[in-house]
Amino acid sequence: MKRDPLPRLDKNPGLRRRLLPYCRLGPGDLWTDPEGRHAVGCLDAANPTQLRELMGGRYATLAVEDPPYNLAVFPRRSITEYVSWCRRWVEATLECLTDDSSLYVWLGADQRHGFQPLPDFMIMMRDLPLAARSFVTMRAQRGYGTQKNWMALRQELLYYTRGQPRFLPQYTDIPKILRGYYKEVGGRRTENTERGRGKTIRPGNVWVDIQQVFYRMEENVSGCYAQKPLAAMERIISASSMSGDVVLDSFAHSGTTLLACERLGRRARTADIDPVYCEISIRRLERYRRTGRLGWQNTNAFEKELQTRGKG
Repeated sequence: MKRDPLPRLDKNPGLRRRLLPYCRLGPGDLWTDPEGRHAVGCLDAANPTQLRELMGGRYATLAVEDPPYNLAVFPRRSITEYVSWCRRWVEATLECLTDDSSLYVWLGADQRHGFQPLPDFMIMMRDLPLAARSFVTMRAQRGYGTQKNWMALRQELLYYTRGQPRFLPQYTDIPKILRGYYKEVGGRRTENTERGRGKTIRPGNVWVDIQQVFYRMEENVSGCYAQKPLAAMERIISASSMSGDVVLDSFAHSGTTLLACERLGRRARTADIDPVYCEISIRRLERYRRTGRLGWQNTNAFEKELQTRGKG
């Protein structure tokens, strides 16, 4: 089987520079979907003027944000500086949301560095006009710290709301197997499995049924270091938006939110400050429309260009 993945682009600046000439967008540019559903911008998430341009006069009912939360991405920033930057992009995001809207934020808790940036970010969010609704933990399949610590096997997802947004309960593929929790309903004693609406359980705030993306999965996008599972994004979008709604993602990275919106009939407005990730996102959407494929399991988004010029 052919294996031609990209290395992590955040750790390979030379390769990233080689890919820039193949990118359609430069700083400040917008790509408009020829089918009229989505838009991608090479924009600064903390710049409200640029985000308003991306929105094109529309407002989103849902924002799903996945900022770079590994402080190694910002080697010269303190946690105070990082959280201050987060406040700016959250405030810019809020300007693009409807009065009844949802905001989800993926954010890490590094147990090697005081569980930052999660705690300081959560404190900062208390000052903003949002209600904290849930703290979701998504279980990963791989981790670190197995010999001298508990293995780190989770990714954190914060859920906030403004006003009274829509929320539609979702269901997993996990069958109901536990019986009990008897309750009187209409004078008859019932148990939990018959009171539910489906034969499978609803996800709570601990998600154990979604597979972490790795290189053997079809949706894998090599070169991207923080790719979120398509199933996780589709769960969020299905729960907190309706068909035709606008969904905002200011940190496109591998384009998962864009692809999820395409599959679920939403209208994505997504951006990334890096032209390479913008191009990857656009190409991922285009490839899905041509082939139905979700990513690049054994190759990469720039395969033809790199083969033509030589990977060198």
